[in-house]
Amino acid sequence: MNHKALPILLALLLPAALPGESWPAWRGDALGSGVTAEANLPLEWDKEKNVRWRIPLPEAGNSTPVVYGNRVFVTQPISTEKWRGLFCFDRRDGKLLWKNGLVYDKTESTHPTNPYCSASPVTDGSIVIAAYGSAGIAAYDFEGTELWRRDLGPIAHTWGTSSSPVLHQDLVIYYHGPGKGASLYALNKATGETVWQFQEPDWKPGERTDGFKGQDNGVIGSFVTPIIVKAGDRDEVVMSFPMEMKAFEPASGKELWSCAGLNPLIYASPVAGDGVILATGGYYGNSIAVQTGGTSDVTKSQRLWQQVRHNGGIGTGVVKDGYYYYHNSGGVTYCLEMKTGKTIWEERLPGAGKSWGSFLRAGEWIYALSQAGDTVVFRATPEQLEILAQNDLGEQTNSSPVPSDGQLFIRTHQALWCIGPK
Repeated sequence: MNHKALPILLALLLPAALPGESWPAWRGDALGSGVTAEANLPLEWDKEKNVRWRIPLPEAGNSTPVVYGNRVFVTQPISTEKWRGLFCFDRRDGKLLWKNGLVYDKTESTHPTNPYCSASPVTDGSIVIAAYGSAGIAAYDFEGTELWRRDLGPIAHTWGTSSSPVLHQDLVIYYHGPGKGASLYALNKATGETVWQFQEPDWKPGERTDGFKGQDNGVIGSFVTPIIVKAGDRDEVVMSFPMEMKAFEPASGKELWSCAGLNPLIYASPVAGDGVILATGGYYGNSIAVQTGGTSDVTKSQRLWQQVRHNGGIGTGVVKDGYYYYHNSGGVTYCLEMKTGKTIWEERLPGAGKSWGSFLRAGEWIYALSQAGDTVVFRATPEQLEILAQNDLGEQTNSSPVPSDGQLFIRTHQALWCIGPK
């Protein structure tokens, strides 16, 4: 046996302990649901009330933490050192246990509001995967030792990148994009080797199939994290690309179905519930809903509806009882019926409102974190918007709230917070 492979095999065979409920991926699970089964999360807090600890971070970042057992993982850039890497904190007191990463001294385009390392890590309790854009993707064990690293080539997009890796069985599903040459990969979890790759079509400005005749200013790209959907007796890797949504067989990468009707810019990830997959575009982008389990081009056969020039934003919403709760980037929240596309209600949340983060649902409670650092908690009901609480940390953020074992973890541009009884 190759002696270099032994630490990887041991790490995969000896997962870390899992007390309480963990949040091992950007949206909690491979489905990207944003839903937790926890029923004892904090409802009220401020800068001092119900703050377990606050740990300063070196500089701004948009990624969301993930939690497994007593470990909290956060991707983090340090621009002065041209460093991109992963921090591991002790959830009990916020102590930094280790950090590991790499130096990337080449130029990579992004937007000032989208720092490097915007992708969230993912873990299964034995291995942690972190994607660093043009700097590649790497795997670490729970003690911080690098297990493998892949260079998948540069990403060239005026707004950078943000798609997070997803773990499914022995695969790492990862969208390396947007931009020319963007690809959806399945990598071997133990070695990082490519199992399959789907290269996104090289769309050009003006090549639209969405029914919209306006101007898109030539900016095309997807910032989506793929999801794993159960459709009957099979799993599907579902991804929103520019112009279309596609599903693939996880093990082989075989394309199962595609559905047209999206627009050139896609920010929010698709969501699934009750046999329906819903995808939204960016600002005034298109939204579509598709029945799961199709074959080939399902645009005419299984697309339930399409809304042109709809009201999607950047963050991803949550599903409950056939309704989709989501927001645009300006702070307006919507309740939409999944199977019909009908908007049941729309209301502006109190406070600063504007948000790039994604919703979190715990039972009937939905947590909405704004860019100003205030979290509005409201009830998931199609009747009307019912505000339960509003909590302000007073720090800027583009991240999403993370639940674990009765606590909430919030990453701002200044710090990592643990919210919960002291």
